[in-house]
Amino acid sequence: MLRSCRKVVDWIEGYDRPWGIAGGWAIDLFVGNKTREHSDIEIAILREDQHRIKTILADWSFQKAVRGELVAWQSEMLELPIHELHGVNRMGERLEVLLNEVENAQWIFRRDPAITFPSSRLFLITEDGIPYLHPAVVVLYKAKNSREKDHADFLSVKDLLSNEDQQWLCNAFKIHVPGHPWISHLQEGIKFSRGKGQ
Repeated sequence: MLRSCRKVVDWIEGYDRPWGIAGGWAIDLFVGNKTREHSDIEIAILREDQHRIKTILADWSFQKAVRGELVAWQSEMLELPIHELHGVNRMGERLEVLLNEVENAQWIFRRDPAITFPSSRLFLITEDGIPYLHPAVVVLYKAKNSREKDHADFLSVKDLLSNEDQQWLCNAFKIHVPGHPWISHLQEGIKFSRGKGQ
């Protein structure tokens, strides 16, 4: 598991801005073991740092995702709704870069700006020094049109989240995907924790 993630750390050595492994790999880093196979690897960065990451990965070619199609990215400043970059190096290795909105020390969920999260807690780090996107944020992105692997990721992390993060995620689901079955899963966990006096 660590080999794939460590390779990314090596690729962007010298990048001194907030970032973290995203997607399913972030779930695995949080859980502490590989829970399933992954077809790609993604990192999350702040939108304002897009040119910094391009400078660090100067020998990579990048495309931006525009309305479902990949278009060459030169050096223009990318704004919403564009939020996804696809990079490839000379060895044919690929990396997806996800641009995140942060304003006034708050991460803003691009799909619903009413949902925010403290930017100081957006990225966690493993004991081995690998940064990753907070699993509550990862799972929030997986809630809409969730697939079997997304459900598996949710089940992997829901009981490991702090009570505070469970409550935040539950509230975020109610705003973003009201009626989603994951809400009841979280409510049961929160009720159980409170019953134990936590």
